[in-house]
Amino acid sequence: MTPPHRASLLPLLLQVFLFASVQTKVDVLAPDNVEVFLGDTAEIPCRYNFTKEHPTFIMVQWFVKAEGSTSRVRIFYWDGQNKVVDNNTDYSNNMQVIIESHGTVLSISDVRLLDDREFYCQVNGLAAGMDERKTHLRVFATPEPPVIEGVQTGISVTNELPSKVASCEVRNGFPKPNITWYRNGVPLVPSPGYVNVLTLVTRSELFSVQSTLEYKVQKEDKDSHFSCEVTFSVPAAIRTLESSSIKITVHYPTTMAEMWKELPKGLVKEGDAVELRCQSDGNPPPPFLFNREQEPSRRLDSSSGGDVLILTEVTRKDSGIYQCHPQDPDAPHTVKGEMQLTVHYLDPAVVVPKDSEFMFRGENLTATCNALSSLKTSTVWYKEGRRVGEGHSLHLYDATYQTSGEYRCEVTVPSVPSLHTSGSVHIVVQGAPQLVGLEKEVHLKEAEGRMVNLTCEALGHPTPTVFWNIRGSENWQELVSKASDHMVHSMVSVKVSADIVATCNVSNDMGLEVKSFHVKAVPRSAPFSTGEGNGVILLVIIPCLLLLAIFGSIIYFLHKTGRFPCGRSGKQEITKEKTTKDDIVVEMKSDGKAEDAVPLKAVNGEKKSANGNHDNQATRRADQPI
Repeated sequence: MTPPHRASLLPLLLQVFLFASVQTKVDVLAPDNVEVFLGDTAEIPCRYNFTKEHPTFIMVQWFVKAEGSTSRVRIFYWDGQNKVVDNNTDYSNNMQVIIESHGTVLSISDVRLLDDREFYCQVNGLAAGMDERKTHLRVFATPEPPVIEGVQTGISVTNELPSKVASCEVRNGFPKPNITWYRNGVPLVPSPGYVNVLTLVTRSELFSVQSTLEYKVQKEDKDSHFSCEVTFSVPAAIRTLESSSIKITVHYPTTMAEMWKELPKGLVKEGDAVELRCQSDGNPPPPFLFNREQEPSRRLDSSSGGDVLILTEVTRKDSGIYQCHPQDPDAPHTVKGEMQLTVHYLDPAVVVPKDSEFMFRGENLTATCNALSSLKTSTVWYKEGRRVGEGHSLHLYDATYQTSGEYRCEVTVPSVPSLHTSGSVHIVVQGAPQLVGLEKEVHLKEAEGRMVNLTCEALGHPTPTVFWNIRGSENWQELVSKASDHMVHSMVSVKVSADIVATCNVSNDMGLEVKSFHVKAVPRSAPFSTGEGNGVILLVIIPCLLLLAIFGSIIYFLHKTGRFPCGRSGKQEITKEKTTKDDIVVEMKSDGKAEDAVPLKAVNGEKKSANGNHDNQATRRADQPI
């Protein structure tokens, strides 16, 4: 039997032994994870510490977890003297261990995907005990940029279930990348009946992920942008790659339509070609049926595209409300576009009085010019190219023969310059002949044997005729005889052999006018003149005769006294040039207003064309002595 004092010492000795064991414990420190890119070099550190004193013997071993099992395979050990890399392992050729004080570093070059596993560092200090730590080596590979592809066909909003919108693929990443879908920059979260995301993952060595988005589109998605984003891990971080954005074609029914006039620009007039166009908010754009509201059952032919209606050479009858109806089976039947088409017009001008109008001298007349139009018009009157009035009415007061002529009215539409028309009326002023000039009786002188021209001109309608009655000379002839609608002009040439009385009788159905010429015959040797020029001519002629007489007397005196030498006979012939008598033309103008005469038919009168000269002229030619 053991003595009692020995029995009490055993627990004490055990406690001392245990205390000594605790004091020599080894602690191993290693990171939980080491992250590295594929192909880089990975370094896994392993530190160890002894709580009391460094033992004389230490063994460090590295193990790796076998692929596909829970067992471990040693790949390296060090006993304080020797470093040994185990043969026939995955790391026999690409691994080395660096020995440091209080630790080692496992270095793996050209990291592979199979290196993504757990590594164990074990330290055995014998009496100090044993300790180990586990480190997971994580390998990363950056994937290629994502590729997105939208569907090529249109997607209808009327589809009851979500439709495929696009697919997104990312290739060659490690670990497996994730794909997120975005609509207008906002993530799409899977939602039954609205958003479905189908994911297909494939792997050879690296991961490839293909994602398909199914989405129930709405009308507003016609302007939406869809994209996908890839999320993947890298050492100590998470990164993303975003695809390009795409738009999809959304088919949606028509809810409204509008119609407008494409051509011509501005107001429409008769004869124009009109192009009406219709557009709706449906997609794809539907074709349209065209009709007039007044004739709903009559279909109008549209262009090949089905959205344009062309009307050629329109008239006022084409005015009205035009409608277009989209041929969309999903559109409400009440959807239509419509517009009011107004075809403007200007009818031919109607002039009253029509064609020709006869009026008497002194009368008043109002002519009107009207043209029916859908717009406000402007009227201007012209006579012989000269503007004579404005407005629909033209007032002619106290008509004279100058009032006669053609009056033309031009009607225009200021808002549509290409709309214009015109009409005319011929005004004829009737009345007895009216002599042009003031004097009805003309007195003049002319040398005997000379010819004198006598002119007679008158206005009137019907066109007057002229008859000359000449007393005192049988030698005369009519040089000019002209007549127009309201004017007659005659000129006769009479040889003065004695005093002459010439009478110009101008007559038509409405009266007679007479103009007389009294020509006094002057002997050729006697000086003559007419009017105020008589004294002037005498003042010139008398001094000339006196000078001639004095000159002749001087010559005669010199000849008698012998102071004037002559030729052989002592005489020199002095020849006086025959004086040339200039022809003097005296024009007598009569401005007196002719008086109305009693209607009388002319005798042996002749109608001829008239000139535009309104003055009566009597022209005399005479020899004037120098």
